[in-house]
Amino acid sequence: MAAQRLTATKIEKHKLTRDDETLADGNGLYLRFRRGTSGTISKTWMYTYKVGTKSVYLRFGEHQASLSDFDLILYRLPAGARLTLEIARRMATEATDWRKRGLDPKEHIQAELDRIATQAVMEIAEAERAKSLAQAELLNVSDLFEAWLKDGVRRKDGNAELRRTFNLDILPAIGQIPVRNVTEHDVRTILRSMVERGVNRTAVMAKNNLTQMFAWAGKRQPWRKLLVEGDPMCLIEIEKIVSPEYDLQNQRNRVLQTDEIRELYSIFHESRACYEASPNKRVAVQPIERHSELAVGIMLSTMCRVGELSMARWEHVDWALGEWFIPRQNVKGNLADHRVYLSEFSLELFRQLHKISGHTEWCFPSRDKVTHLNTKAISKQIADRQAIYRRKANDQSSPLKNRRSDNSLVLAGGKNGAWTPHDLRRTGATIMQKLGIPLEIIDRCQNHVLPGSKVRRHYLHHDYADEKRDAWRQLGQYLAALTSRPPIQLGPSAILPNRIWANA
Repeated sequence: MAAQRLTATKIEKHKLTRDDETLADGNGLYLRFRRGTSGTISKTWMYTYKVGTKSVYLRFGEHQASLSDFDLILYRLPAGARLTLEIARRMATEATDWRKRGLDPKEHIQAELDRIATQAVMEIAEAERAKSLAQAELLNVSDLFEAWLKDGVRRKDGNAELRRTFNLDILPAIGQIPVRNVTEHDVRTILRSMVERGVNRTAVMAKNNLTQMFAWAGKRQPWRKLLVEGDPMCLIEIEKIVSPEYDLQNQRNRVLQTDEIRELYSIFHESRACYEASPNKRVAVQPIERHSELAVGIMLSTMCRVGELSMARWEHVDWALGEWFIPRQNVKGNLADHRVYLSEFSLELFRQLHKISGHTEWCFPSRDKVTHLNTKAISKQIADRQAIYRRKANDQSSPLKNRRSDNSLVLAGGKNGAWTPHDLRRTGATIMQKLGIPLEIIDRCQNHVLPGSKVRRHYLHHDYADEKRDAWRQLGQYLAALTSRPPIQLGPSAILPNRIWANA
């Protein structure tokens, strides 16, 4: 083997005769000397090899320079090695070995750089995943609730009622518990406390909402990983939590009887007459608000839902045609647009209502006139005036501030139970049935989805406008005859009949 040409002394004492010179060491290794514009001389270790007839140059680095960690690993050099003559020879030997193994040194180095870069990216990604997992472990029920509200549920009221009920009963109890730690016992405790407070239906709704939220979470990350032990709602049996007497199916069948409808209108008439005749209205018992009284008549004579009526706009009432249009976004389930052909009875109620709220765009405006009345407001006013049933249900909650709590709207001495706005819809349909109106027409007046094949619904498009108009006309005539009465003459000493039932 030929002797190496370079030595440390020769490198140190070499004098340049040109600005650019090379000293070969053999095995493709050489040292390049270059004089800069300022007179400084750089010494660079280079390695050259042939690819076909083309010469390829590989730069190792500056003489005596520190090597990167990558170079130390790539060329299998000791830690802290500097680019001396000895180290440069070892690097050249390693590069030659790659060539013997069929590797192009430059391509091999680039491949190693790519591999290390990829590995680094993977390590960063893994670190991020680990970090995200650690953060996910800390996510609690309040975090889940906010994520669900944002991406998983959209109620007509903008989720306002959902947020209110969660803030009232659920989040104060389990909001700060990590999602992975929530158990069926935590949920059951919440529901039982609600039942003990006498709000069985609210407890059922809370259970349904929680079931929906956790089902949504079980299909999405990071929540899915946090529920690896299972959905806590799967083991909740609400029928074993609610009061034994509670109708879990909530299948009300309350229908106002003929005498009850008369009694209800008599209450409206007498309470308002007594209030107007009272010499001191500050202490007089106030009747139910006039717009709520009118709402009762409209719901009874049109069979609409209380929410549909609460959101009604005056622009949707056609006085000339005697029609009220209900857009599908106001209909339960966004089923379809609904057109109500108003009887003279219903139309007169709308006229009286227009005297109260006709200066706004809403038939039932909110206090600030910016939007419509809360869809639960009328129901609450009616329920507040049937307090005896809340006591019978062991509801220990105190009446809310500025809310009535009496029994002025209890009918038939209370023997038939409480009545709700939705019972008016059922009552109107029952009266139509009694008048001999076909069941299919009654269903259409209520905007129900009718049974039958999709083919039939696809091809048969008669709107039954005349039949529905006649059905509402007959209902209106029946109610007009039922509720008509001569005006009561009241003197200044008249008082409202005692319907407060303080000792009920």
